[in-house]
Amino acid sequence: MSSSHNSYLYREETIIMKYSRILLKLSGESLSGKGSQGISDSVLEEYAKQVTDVAKKGCQTAIVIGGGNIFRGLSGTESGFDRVKGDQMGMLATVINSLALESAIKRVGGKASVFTSIRMEPVGELYNRDKVVEALLNGTVCIIAGGTGNPFFTTDTAAALRAVEIGADVLLKGTRVNGIYTADPEKDPKAEKFEKISFEDVLTRRLKVMDSTAFTMCRENNMPLIVFDMNKSGNLKNLIDGEKIGTLVTN
Repeated sequence: MSSSHNSYLYREETIIMKYSRILLKLSGESLSGKGSQGISDSVLEEYAKQVTDVAKKGCQTAIVIGGGNIFRGLSGTESGFDRVKGDQMGMLATVINSLALESAIKRVGGKASVFTSIRMEPVGELYNRDKVVEALLNGTVCIIAGGTGNPFFTTDTAAALRAVEIGADVLLKGTRVNGIYTADPEKDPKAEKFEKISFEDVLTRRLKVMDSTAFTMCRENNMPLIVFDMNKSGNLKNLIDGEKIGTLVTN
């Protein structure tokens, strides 16, 4: 385990859990389910159950979720929006998704709070690293919304930044695909999956995993990354327990 934070609090759990603090990155598109926009109630509930299961095991869980199911800043510029305004609209879209996930987690019996990168009380509490860490130690799932709070940065970059800030053991990228492949497995049936790969190899092969800013932040701060299929029920819990699921990216 990369971080040594409060390990004494987790003597029992570390025996059965590989990771005691995680940052889970979810895409907004995955929330829409089989639709192209909006929020699927069934997907939302499934995600909430998986997150609540690991949180109740004692795994400190922070989440960053995208907003592509509602609005995407880059595509907004193609429609004539100014890039800065478009990205700000995208940030607000992530807040909507975060509030939906918070409600779903509470509905299934978990504890959750939304923190926003830009001030918007009473919608959520302004993000503060120390307050998030304190909430994590108290068993609250912390959903960090609004990206980095700045235009020109993706939610992937926000996830990498927050993972490093809170001292997560690993950054988990939940997608519709069960790992990193030599090519897009949805388009190329001959694509082969990597069980493990280095950051350097991903860059050399130009594999599309995260944007380069997010990827560089992970590499330079020695933050391991696992890309896995979040849509398969139980995958998150099994991954926390140490099963080899998805693709592990390390230095």
